[in-house]
Amino acid sequence: MKYQVIALAASITALSASASLAAPLGPLVTATELEAALGGDDAPAVLDIRGDAYADGHIEGAVSAPYGLFRGPSENPGARVPVDKLETTYEELGLDPQEPVVIVSQGATDTEFGAAARVYWTLKSSGFEELSILNGGAQAWVNAGLPVSSEEVTPEPTDIDITWNDAWTAETPEVADVVAGEQQALLLDARPEAFFEGKKAHGAAEKPGTLPGAQNYPYTRFFQSGATAIGQVSDVEKLKETLGVSDGQEIVSFCNTGHWAATNWFALSELAGLEDVKLYPGSMVEYTQGDLEVANAPGLLQNLLNQFTGGN
Repeated sequence: MKYQVIALAASITALSASASLAAPLGPLVTATELEAALGGDDAPAVLDIRGDAYADGHIEGAVSAPYGLFRGPSENPGARVPVDKLETTYEELGLDPQEPVVIVSQGATDTEFGAAARVYWTLKSSGFEELSILNGGAQAWVNAGLPVSSEEVTPEPTDIDITWNDAWTAETPEVADVVAGEQQALLLDARPEAFFEGKKAHGAAEKPGTLPGAQNYPYTRFFQSGATAIGQVSDVEKLKETLGVSDGQEIVSFCNTGHWAATNWFALSELAGLEDVKLYPGSMVEYTQGDLEVANAPGLLQNLLNQFTGGN
């Protein structure tokens, strides 16, 4: 009887360990957590979004999926990629919405997290549910002393059907309605202060400035000084108080092209768990091309001076 009890306890322990390994990774994963997951039965697909750097060494088994696949054209780089084009991309990458995916950027600077967050947002809006970002990117993997491979992976194509879920997307007409007071939402500018103040502008934007009524909350606030890995949101209530939002209030995160804003969207939606947080993918570049009202726009002479001095 004693041995039967011991055997039963061992079986329960084994089952618990197995269940633990099979549990979803969550929005953020460390290098060691990813290594363990890749050794399990339900290993995630790893998307390396770095582009050319993939050939210099990558996580073994990772598929090269350059960030540009998830971006719009040069005149409006933040534009959402059409669903049919995304579907083809996913199929060529061998992706399946029913399987877990981990996204890997370079992680050399904090701004690179925005690329991973933008891809995460795109996949989530396309119906993928088990998504994670390798916090600190490929740099964190190397810093952890984990091996890299130079062998290019050719994925086996899939055949899937996707639709776009608008729950996390704000497009220009909706944003214009918020600016006009016809719809209520907090417009949150994720850019550094100089862009918010109209001292700098993206090269594809028609004019500098920000959305009227917007609040500035630079994406860098979610990183400790010098860190390239995003920090966890430890005090959600304090964050809500800082932003001045209540439960269920819509938040629209924007920047120049939906890159830095993706970091704020990820932190608020996926880490803080706030509901109704949306990303404005086209952001200020798309907004200004529509000749809509902006705030903090400098006069003609000041704008020329800002361009000459770099906005500093």
